Amino acid sequence: MSDSHFKGLNTRLLHETVERTSYGETSEAIFLTSGFVYDSAEQAAATFTGDVTHYQYTRFGNPTTDALQRRLAMLEGAEACIVTATGMGAVSSAILSHVKTGDRVVASRALFGSCYWIVANLLPRYGVEAIFVDGDDFEAWAEALSKPTAAVLLESPSNPMLDVLDIARIADLAHSAGALLMVDNVFASPVGQKPLELGADVILYSCTKHIDGQGRVLGGAVLGPKQWIEETLQPYTRNTGNALSPFNAWVLLKGLETLPLRVDAMARNAAAVADFLADAPGIVQLRYPGRADHPQAELARRQMTNGGSMVAFEVAGGQEGAFRFLNALKLVAISNNLGDSRSLATHPATTTHMRVGAEERTRLGITDGAIRLSVGLEDAVDLIADLQRGLDALKA
Repeated sequence: MSDSHFKGLNTRLLHETVERTSYGETSEAIFLTSGFVYDSAEQAAATFTGDVTHYQYTRFGNPTTDALQRRLAMLEGAEACIVTATGMGAVSSAILSHVKTGDRVVASRALFGSCYWIVANLLPRYGVEAIFVDGDDFEAWAEALSKPTAAVLLESPSNPMLDVLDIARIADLAHSAGALLMVDNVFASPVGQKPLELGADVILYSCTKHIDGQGRVLGGAVLGPKQWIEETLQPYTRNTGNALSPFNAWVLLKGLETLPLRVDAMARNAAAVADFLADAPGIVQLRYPGRADHPQAELARRQMTNGGSMVAFEVAGGQEGAFRFLNALKLVAISNNLGDSRSLATHPATTTHMRVGAEERTRLGITDGAIRLSVGLEDAVDLIADLQRGLDALKA
């Protein structure tokens, strides 16, 4: 954790934890190297035994990736951080490093498709019991966590329908079962929600999303207690090779410098877009955590600093209507990425959540007419005009 005297987050992201080389560079150096050399064979041997601190191989550690880990830990107020090659690398490493045959994992039913696959399909192959719970059903949470449990996994807000889960309440139940609560905080972003302050033990990120924010690189991060990171997670990531490229780490460091400015502007745009869509003809339903008509609006106000950059809505006409809406857009691009500076939209039923199956999609509220919109940094007036094109296409 940081003991910096800087108070403002923007200042801290620009100046805190910065380590310059003897050249005094303004922008942090990038150490694009796979390996490191030693002054002697004795130093090499002592490095491998741990008696000497020295970089040995970028899969194990690198000055650039270490800089990103320090900056993210500072941002979250976490004791430690490990960065990974992708966001799914973060999720899979956190879970698989922690569980063993005979353990139980309890997860919110509303998960990103790949996260759902890990819990529903991969964990049972290794003898780990997987239990899914509807996010707002606390009787079901209490029942699922009435037995010893190794880990609890949830997203809040969830992908794609933006369910908001009571992290603090679930944390209490998880801890009573002996579980580590892992929260995927991607949709809220590091500046929109602080899961550790709400009782979470581990935070998971796809850094590809808001942290990069410009559609350039892949990356992931796991943040949590120092002892767990060093003794449980780090041996797993080092030995399985789930390492982040130093170049990607450097790009993500640059993304962090503007993260609060981007997320705040994107959230303002998303609020304006949600207000426009809420009363528009052709919209069957809309979900935005910043609006009073969101099913968990009061909880969202307590947990989140803003409504976020994501908007979920359903258009009339099912899949045909959704495709007509998407194909009419000229400014908003069709893409399954999110958190980008450019606005992106996707049809979850045929993309991100295709493989969870029709029955499960219905249970999650992912209809054939549902669209997930990631709102970017364009002017709100232009975004609204573009969305009107989509609405007009529904009438044709």
